[in-house]
Amino acid sequence: MLEHRNMWPASLKGVVILLMLMVFNVSGAFVGINVGTDISNPPSASDTVSILKEKKIQHVRLLDSDHQMLSALANTGIEVVVGVPNDQLLRVGQSRSTAADWINKNVAAYIPATNITHIAVGNEVLTTEPNAALVLVPALQFLQSALLAANLNTQVKISSPHSTDMISKPFPPSTATFNSTWSSIMLQYLQFLNNTASPFMLNAQPYYDYVKGQGVFPLEYALFRSLNPDSQISDPNTNLFYTNMFDAMVDATYNSMQAMNFTGIPVMVTASGWPSHGGQNEKAANVDNALAYNTNLIRHVLNNSGTPGQPNNQVSTFIFELFNEDLRAGPVSEKNWGIMFPNATTVYSLTFEDMATTNTDSPVLRGTFCVANSSAPHSALKQSLDWACGPGSANCSAIQPGQPCYKSDDIVAVASYAFNDYYHRTRASGGTCNFNSTAMVTSTDPSHGSCIFAGSTGSNGSNGGAASGPVSPDNFATQIHSCWLTHLITLLSIMVFM
Repeated sequence: MLEHRNMWPASLKGVVILLMLMVFNVSGAFVGINVGTDISNPPSASDTVSILKEKKIQHVRLLDSDHQMLSALANTGIEVVVGVPNDQLLRVGQSRSTAADWINKNVAAYIPATNITHIAVGNEVLTTEPNAALVLVPALQFLQSALLAANLNTQVKISSPHSTDMISKPFPPSTATFNSTWSSIMLQYLQFLNNTASPFMLNAQPYYDYVKGQGVFPLEYALFRSLNPDSQISDPNTNLFYTNMFDAMVDATYNSMQAMNFTGIPVMVTASGWPSHGGQNEKAANVDNALAYNTNLIRHVLNNSGTPGQPNNQVSTFIFELFNEDLRAGPVSEKNWGIMFPNATTVYSLTFEDMATTNTDSPVLRGTFCVANSSAPHSALKQSLDWACGPGSANCSAIQPGQPCYKSDDIVAVASYAFNDYYHRTRASGGTCNFNSTAMVTSTDPSHGSCIFAGSTGSNGSNGGAASGPVSPDNFATQIHSCWLTHLITLLSIMVFM
């Protein structure tokens, strides 16, 4: 038998690998979850991983480097962020050999079986552990050197999560800057991220800002719910509309980096959530708000729309958190951020898949529409609209400002789009057109212009009127780009690596 000799140069192999990375980068944002440690009687590592699998969670952030969890995550394909706790930061940041030992014991020992992709060094160090501030960047550098020595610097990226408290005046986002107290350290930190192609890790918690704001911003703004036309929030310098506080926080971070002359560093949100229970004076901490926030956050992240200021930069996000942590210090709300109790029972049900991608083109419902009752009180329509676009998981992207179905002065039309999308999306599994008697079924097509309702049979609704809203040029280009690169790589891989 003749021996096959690979005649392709190494440089071409490099091109193929680069193209693979390009495809990976356009694959879209993800939603993961945090697994904390301040639990008196935590579930076993194997039980925790079983829960992750059951919920189809493919990304997890560990706040430490628990070896039992790392072993349980082996061969699952779940992407893992491991953490260097704050109480280990001083040792790692003061000794190159300690940093190398940490990498060997907590990262290199588990790769490739466990898919470790990031290391989160400390947590909100500058705002909660200022005494360790001076060793933060040395810790990053020592750990990076250890990764390089282990030939893991391409697979594993290093960063450090920061609170939005690092930003002096986060609104308006266009003028946001980091607290000048930390300018020297932030300059070194951003330079490190830029040099290593690592993300800026941000803990974005609208709950805290909403509570501290004492009514400055409406609750709907914090929960991703629709705002009344007279409550629209915009950046006066850019005229960009912000429909939620999360986007404003992310854009404030991007602009704070830009103020220090750094662009191109992506933001990864390492913690965002809402507490489900609070003390007597913590009225906003309840199950309804927690469910609404996290449901809306997941849908928002997975629609890959970016933010008003960074529409092409998708923001991967880790929900905070999987389990309530009964040992966390602070008020009652601090112990109740989990979507599950430590005994593995559910606080509230959360779906980690993109419900907005569910097919709405049902032949049975073609020509049938669920619309708002024009005689219903506007306050009742607003409440039903919030439910449809929140826990109901309707795809409401087309009724946002600037989109074809948005009408600032017509809540009946806006609610009709959301109700109809929900109805077509859920009818096969028992969904109804009621919405507390604010909706009704009709055969009159409410589509108008480029606003096409699910179930439409109009000439411009050739796809059955899928209510996903228009495909933006950027999203369409991304889809074509990814498809083209995928086919090209398949062909080149066969030729180069065979």
